[in-house]
Amino acid sequence: MKTAKFQLEPLTCPSCIKKIETKLGKMDGVDEAKVLFNSSKVKATYNEEAVSADQLQELIEKLGYPVLN
Repeated sequence: MKTAKFQLEPLTCPSCIKKIETKLGKMDGVDEAKVLFNSSKVKATYNEEAVSADQLQELIEKLGYPVLN
């Protein structure tokens, strides 16, 4: 298992957290996804044989949340 961390632009609503966590959590290979509202950081634990950090970032950005790092 690997861990990927992403810094997002400031989140404006708590429902953003649920949306990101739910969508990432449904991806094949993702074990856990956590979003910290106050710091706008995403931490995802995933199986690198099933999914890549680039794919996680792509999904986050498709949801409308630009990744800063």
